[in-house]
Amino acid sequence: MPPDRPWNRSPRRGRDERAQLAPRTKILIVCEGTKTEPNYFSGFPVADVYDVEVIGAARNTDSLVEDAIARRDRAEHDGLPFNEVWCVFDRDSFTPHNFNRALQIAHNEHIRTAVSNEAFELWYLLHFNFHDAGISRRTYCDRLTVSLGQPYRKNMPNAYALLAEHQATAIRNATTLLRRYSPWNPEAHNPSTNVHVLVQRLNELAE
Repeated sequence: MPPDRPWNRSPRRGRDERAQLAPRTKILIVCEGTKTEPNYFSGFPVADVYDVEVIGAARNTDSLVEDAIARRDRAEHDGLPFNEVWCVFDRDSFTPHNFNRALQIAHNEHIRTAVSNEAFELWYLLHFNFHDAGISRRTYCDRLTVSLGQPYRKNMPNAYALLAEHQATAIRNATTLLRRYSPWNPEAHNPSTNVHVLVQRLNELAE
């Protein structure tokens, strides 16, 4: 975990006075992957009065949520608690039992989830077009190569910058997609994602 910045540092010009004086909001984002999701979320231009820690845990489903719980509890024990904890993971080919157990544990522990069925790359695709048919992970990558105009790689360090100008489209498409499911069952509904909820939260912090 990077060293804390003092929250009473000299404020930037024009920053809201209440934000200058209030303690920092601390958010922990624990991701299933070690590159794709952390690279994307680390690109958000979050203001200095907030601490957003992004972790690539190399875990999945329930073990990922349990890892997030352990990190949250250690931070609280050290007197540096997080205000929000998020887990980012995919449906992939995991069993319904493991996937739904992860969601239930997160709910019980007040941990928020940003999940995708089948893969996180669905969120990327929604930046360019609306998708409502289930496709394979390989097809996600092929279509992103076409949309980006360059080969798509899961470990792209500049994913946020490449996609930023289309983010409003992605939020609109993801919202429209979820409205097709009532109630939403992320284990069964392919394609679907609520990554846009976490994106909107980070946008709030950046404003």
